[in-house]
Amino acid sequence: MNKQRAQQIAVSPVMAHVTFNNQPIYIQHVDETNGTARIYPIDQPENELEVSLNELHELI
Repeated sequence: MNKQRAQQIAVSPVMAHVTFNNQPIYIQHVDETNGTARIYPIDQPENELEVSLNELHELI
């Protein structure tokens, strides 16, 4: 996923369909400098991860 799109999704009030390892996730924050995002699985908000934007996929 590119940085700009990830940032748009992170700030949008509309929930986008994004996955990490085929699991639906929520993007909390995008670090454009490092090309990473802080995410968590939709059903496990306590399990935050910092992952590469390249590992995120938007389902359209």
